[in-house]
Amino acid sequence: MNFQKSPKIDGLVIIEPQVFGDNRGNFFESYSKKIFNDAGINAEFVQDNQSFSSQVGTLRGIHLQYGDMSQAKLVRAIQGKIFDVAVDLRDGSPTYGQWEAHELSSENNHMFYIPRNFGHGFMTLTPDVVFSYKCDNYYDKASEKGIIWNDPTLNITWPLSVDPVLSDKDKLLPTFDLWK
Repeated sequence: MNFQKSPKIDGLVIIEPQVFGDNRGNFFESYSKKIFNDAGINAEFVQDNQSFSSQVGTLRGIHLQYGDMSQAKLVRAIQGKIFDVAVDLRDGSPTYGQWEAHELSSENNHMFYIPRNFGHGFMTLTPDVVFSYKCDNYYDKASEKGIIWNDPTLNITWPLSVDPVLSDKDKLLPTFDLWK
């Protein structure tokens, strides 16, 4: 596996697995605790989540769990293609409020490691996206926070100019200056 640390925001890592292919298809190791630990990612993943989005332009986020129940995540697109965004919400971070995005797809097999106290969201670029999240802490509704996807302070450059398909909950998320 190739681990590419972000030059912009400390803690974010893109992981490129080594894919072995032949006439039957391919195989790759998507997670190895030892390999991740050797690369400096010591998260103890305790929960796996998966979502399915049928429509292009579906936007989920920007979500996080805050405080003691914060979650580090290892995310990837199992099927389809997404634009994945992480927002630094770590108190005292020199990159607080900055974001980074990567395209994750079933074609490139890239994974994105997002440390605790980051906001996370993604937009589907193809129909029928299956998205997987490994989390290092359990879901806790009381710790759930979010920021509206089109916040003018964050100014995330989403790749599609269409109105996104949003959940009712995501339509009501606060702006960056009010998220805490």
